[in-house]
Amino acid sequence: MPEVMALILNIETATTNCSVSIAEDGRMIALRELNSASYSHSEDLHYFIKEVLEEASIATTDLDAIAVSKGPGSYTGLRIGVSAAKGLCFSLDIPLIGISTLESMVAQLKLKEGIVIPVLDARRMEVYSAVFNSGYEQIRETRVEEVQPDLYDEYTERGKVYVIGNGALKCSEILKHPNIVFDDSVLPSAREMCPLSYDKFMTKNFENTADFEPDSLTDFSIQQKKK
Repeated sequence: MPEVMALILNIETATTNCSVSIAEDGRMIALRELNSASYSHSEDLHYFIKEVLEEASIATTDLDAIAVSKGPGSYTGLRIGVSAAKGLCFSLDIPLIGISTLESMVAQLKLKEGIVIPVLDARRMEVYSAVFNSGYEQIRETRVEEVQPDLYDEYTERGKVYVIGNGALKCSEILKHPNIVFDDSVLPSAREMCPLSYDKFMTKNFENTADFEPDSLTDFSIQQKKK
């Protein structure tokens, strides 16, 4: 079979970091991003898309798919990214790929052992989190949870636990186990989306563009209350 080539535009707007990349067969060839507390995504996103296309010397008609962060994250930020992605997919008649915000955060770490817990800041003393092993496999579902001293005891008993993301500072004030390593500098980026979106493209793991909606923090809070 001939090798499948893929040019994918990746869009990440779930947090304060507005990030856009172009990837060829999972390898990033252009990136633009800006971490702004003012959430200027509506102003920056389309400009960033134009810039990465120009840097990569490709036209929108050359794209094979659009990938977008599907959350969790800021409701407004996610909607901006998803709206842009869906508009491009409809106009170009190409597939839409949804990427978990937390999965792309975990992909930034290079680990041989331990547990990784990406956390996004939610309201009050809550965080949105999931749990991954060192093989980047998700081993616990995504949930919104209140930060308490014993929150991750079942994992700290096994060894190192890396708590990463903009909710890590909040967690560090409560979680005091010596096996926990905190890093609040990790933000989701379109850089790490490149191999993830390519894998989904190769397996044709596409979203229904018309019905696709992102997962915001509010959505997961509602789902959890229904259980």
